[in-house]
Amino acid sequence: MEDDGAVKLVRQPPDVVAEAWIRCRAGEGARADWKLLTKHYLALLEQRAPGNSVEVRVPPYAAVQVVPGVRHTRGTPPAVVELDAETWIGLARGDLTFAEADADGRVRASGERADISPYLPLEGTDTATG
Repeated sequence: MEDDGAVKLVRQPPDVVAEAWIRCRAGEGARADWKLLTKHYLALLEQRAPGNSVEVRVPPYAAVQVVPGVRHTRGTPPAVVELDAETWIGLARGDLTFAEADADGRVRASGERADISPYLPLEGTDTATG
């Protein structure tokens, strides 16, 4: 198996996630906190919706390909969702719905499978524990 150079997203311990979230919610989150939360929740999404048909991008922190369907190998995937870290974390935690974020222009989504709302929220589910 070849190494494609992709960085593996890793779930973080619950106490580390909680501490980072407390700082961010209080307006005291450092860039490292936003990055940790973004990558943690993308790792949970990757676990919940394995696949390659949708690329979720949260610049500048990370991107992940998820959702079963058409196999994507090169170039832009058939569906792309791009959003900022605050919006992504709100969706993942259930503080915001995909429809609300889309209506507010906080999500840029294209492609027939770009609606990732069936996989959200990630917080408070069996996938989010541990």
